[in-house]
Amino acid sequence: MLRAIALSLLLPLLAACGADNVYAPMQEVQSRAYRAEGGPTLTLLTAINNRTGSGGHSALMVSGSQRVIFDPAGTWWHPTAPERGDVIYGITPTMLDFYIDYHARPTYRVVSQEISVSPEIAERALQLVEAHGPAAKATCGQSVSGILRELGFGKVRRSWYPDRIMKDFETVQGVVRHEIRDDTVDEYSPGKPASARSRTTGWSTRTDRRDPLNEEPPATLRSPGVDSVTRTSGRSYIIPSR
Repeated sequence: MLRAIALSLLLPLLAACGADNVYAPMQEVQSRAYRAEGGPTLTLLTAINNRTGSGGHSALMVSGSQRVIFDPAGTWWHPTAPERGDVIYGITPTMLDFYIDYHARPTYRVVSQEISVSPEIAERALQLVEAHGPAAKATCGQSVSGILRELGFGKVRRSWYPDRIMKDFETVQGVVRHEIRDDTVDEYSPGKPASARSRTTGWSTRTDRRDPLNEEPPATLRSPGVDSVTRTSGRSYIIPSR
């Protein structure tokens, strides 16, 4: 009885965790495989409610022989990023931007926590997420924290709550954290802003508003460490200084 009550209280907090089982054809999965530049990494992605600080969703990006996102009970979908059993393939830089932009909005921010791992750990992670299968609704935290523990991250406790998993992962040596906030509306997702990334070295912001290319970004977005601004296709990027 107590377990049922606890789950009933948890479900509204994990509203982002709930999707149908999807199995794209293996031929499509293989044709869309994408390998990212750089060394192998794991990245914990957490959607955090900006008002309450509670976690709304957990996902794990694995970058090794290919880059995928393990999105248990997730709801994001794109026709060029095939999904099989909660694993999304073909995570190019563009697809990653789309995924993050889908979750970052005025009410939620996305916390990205990346850690470099050995090729063996990255391949083990890929095997584990592929073997996991579709997660039940509202079990994203249980699924992601379970995978992390199987990979040897003992500081991460098994949990239903994405924010608790995020805090545990923060204590792992070598984790690099970024926050992605979204506070302006673009024409492709009404009511949804484009991304703004805050880093420990300064600010990097992107806006899809149709501003003149030579318009300076708001002073409130500048911070110590920012030394240049570049613009492409109407978007403004503030580049942190090194």
